[in-house]
Amino acid sequence: MARRLRPVGLDFIDDAPIRLVFATEAAAPPEAVYRALAEEVAGWPSWFRAVTLARPTHGGAGREVRLMGGVRFQETIMAAEPEQRYAYRVDTTNAPGVRALLEEWRLTPVGSGTHVRWTFAADGSAPFRLGLTAARPGLGHSFRTAVRTLDRRLTARRAADQ
Repeated sequence: MARRLRPVGLDFIDDAPIRLVFATEAAAPPEAVYRALAEEVAGWPSWFRAVTLARPTHGGAGREVRLMGGVRFQETIMAAEPEQRYAYRVDTTNAPGVRALLEEWRLTPVGSGTHVRWTFAADGSAPFRLGLTAARPGLGHSFRTAVRTLDRRLTARRAADQ
């Protein structure tokens, strides 16, 4: 059963009780990475293995996301700054124990590529917090694998377009 979470603002990225921050580099430029994140939402399952469905809702102001294992999210886009930042808040979910969740993707140019930073900001019950902290290595691995897969796809697309 989906539950409504506490609505939080972008300041939650800095103020959340749990903040997991992961970063890696991509050879693709920020505009290509941003396009894949924010404009090609339905493509997420092709590069982020944990995501089984992603689709825009409310004319692009929201997203519906499903993960392996049956977890579902209804989200609101909180920031969409081309080539720089993409952030979304989870409004409803069937995941147990979570009270608030906001994710932010920050993109910074590095040479001809992109430094990608993903912040997972959350609040929840004590068991949720403990579980999320324990899941940190797995989330980091999932993030790095997803960005590598996305980068390969973007590089192949760029080569095909030339």
